[in-house]
Amino acid sequence: MKQRYKRVNLSSLGFFRSLRKDNHQFAVIGLGRFGRAVCSTLHRLGYEVLATDIDEKNVNQVMSEHIAAHAVQLDSTDSVALKEAGIYEFDTVIVAIGNYIQESIITTLNLKEGGVPHIVAKASSGVHCKLLHRVGADHVVFPEYEAGCELARSLTKPAILDRFDLDPDNSIVEVIVPDEFHGKTIGDLQIRNRYGLNLLAVSQDGKFEINPDPRKRLEKGSAMVVIGCNRDINRLPI
Repeated sequence: MKQRYKRVNLSSLGFFRSLRKDNHQFAVIGLGRFGRAVCSTLHRLGYEVLATDIDEKNVNQVMSEHIAAHAVQLDSTDSVALKEAGIYEFDTVIVAIGNYIQESIITTLNLKEGGVPHIVAKASSGVHCKLLHRVGADHVVFPEYEAGCELARSLTKPAILDRFDLDPDNSIVEVIVPDEFHGKTIGDLQIRNRYGLNLLAVSQDGKFEINPDPRKRLEKGSAMVVIGCNRDINRLPI
């Protein structure tokens, strides 16, 4: 199973609460790998996507792959071009120009001045991230940094199959049942008393049993889901 590490960003909760649930249209500016992935996923989920890029080749590729309802070639640093394309009418616009900092910042500023309510922007560095917030980005993503963190944690804790970080100190993790837990019941292991963790679920025949019976025996090679402090999770024999 591919390892995925996610974190609840408390500072972003306000942004996500403000998104309209009935919004079915998005605009994506910048059609590199990241931008095309956003377009493809939104389109697959049934949303209408307007894709734009300054490079005609990227625009044609999106149309040939059928991952956007509409695609337009334009220079997003030109506020008039954005207005004529109707970008300012969208509720949410994703700025996926990560590697061209100046263009990314000017585009974000244009969108803010054009009255776009929700602007999501991709950053390529910590400084870029700060600048995007300064000029009006409502939410900034840093995929290269996040991928680097995920890789490092995957290499050091390969037994962790999935992780959801609640905050810097606490997480929910799916882990492979340790060899020394094999054949023992949940009650015998006393995971809460020994490790300070709460056992939420255990896998059984490809499905998870939520709040498993204390009499259930754990099997090597299956998975279990626990919640608790990262310090305590690290004490598990995995």
